[in-house]
Amino acid sequence: MLVPATRQTERKWGQIEVALDAVGLLKGSSVIRCVLFVVFLVAAWATVSAADSYTDAVSAIHRDDYHLAARLLRPLAEQGHAGAQSVLGVLYANGQGVSQSYEAAAEWYQKAADQGDAAAQFQAGVLSAGGQGMPQSYDLAGQWYRRAAEQGVAAAQFQLGVLYDNGQGVSQSYEEAGRWYRRAAEQGHARAQSNLGVLYARGQGLPKDYRLAIQWYRSAAEQGDALAQFQLGVLYANGQGVPRNYEMAGQWYRRAADQGDAVAQFNLAVRYDNGQGVSQSYEEAGRWYRRAAEQGHARAQSNLGVLYARGQGLPKDVIRAYMWLTVAVAGSRGDDVKTATMNQTTVASDLTAAQIEQAQEMARRCQDSQFLQCGMKESVP
Repeated sequence: MLVPATRQTERKWGQIEVALDAVGLLKGSSVIRCVLFVVFLVAAWATVSAADSYTDAVSAIHRDDYHLAARLLRPLAEQGHAGAQSVLGVLYANGQGVSQSYEAAAEWYQKAADQGDAAAQFQAGVLSAGGQGMPQSYDLAGQWYRRAAEQGVAAAQFQLGVLYDNGQGVSQSYEEAGRWYRRAAEQGHARAQSNLGVLYARGQGLPKDYRLAIQWYRSAAEQGDALAQFQLGVLYANGQGVPRNYEMAGQWYRRAADQGDAVAQFNLAVRYDNGQGVSQSYEEAGRWYRRAAEQGHARAQSNLGVLYARGQGLPKDVIRAYMWLTVAVAGSRGDDVKTATMNQTTVASDLTAAQIEQAQEMARRCQDSQFLQCGMKESVP
């Protein structure tokens, strides 16, 4: 933390020396030398004092004493200290030691960013992209991300890649997305590695190469990236770039599923349903279908309904089966709608009109609660 202060002191001393030498004062009287010495001490004291205050503020943050940190940072920020401005912006964005305010955060980030502070440039990009404290603008976000990315900020390089990937604020370009993902990936940014793997697997902006996709997926997966873990499972299940191996597919799906990835949870449930790479178990299939279903995964909702209708791994419950199938029909697309509707019609043949009405009310409650209340059921006479 003291290195910038030391460099700042050296620059100030150099500026004073050049200015005095230009008017021939460095070889003047002892009075002049005394004045020079006093000026140097004042400049050095101010710099060290600022450095000490900034260091104390950072130490306060590490102790979770955000109120003290804010008090120490504010005068430095108002004097133009870029680091203090940047950190004060973080405190405002998070509401730590100050009242939460994206507007104030944006103001301080802007001041620091204009001085070249890379962290502040990245944060200004984040607020611009999200429309927090300033008008939403992917164009402006891209400009800030680029400035930070060119200074080597991996997160900014990744976000700039995302903008190119999606064509947000910039002309859509998988080539540019891949270029920026690679720069972040080479710094160890896990999601950038994962997204770079996706481009290689799909042949978007890069030559299609499953082996390179696997290398990048594995680097990200070993850092705990759920997307990469899921994608590795897909490649092992399909035998793309590696020999087909359902057991390995199941292991990678499970690692992503344990982190809450709904698609991985569904795929793992299918493995248990069919006994591919794992011991066949309707109980485990039902457990993973439920976890995905409660995140809104329509296929999982449909398959969970089927298990309830058949009483496989779950107590047979045609009312709950109809409920999940009703929810699945509403959330499905394409051929999945036909499958869920067909199963719903089959289950309905075993229900009375009152039971169907009850199941439909359960489905409405499930949907209205964003799948948090899908298990409550009132008895029907």
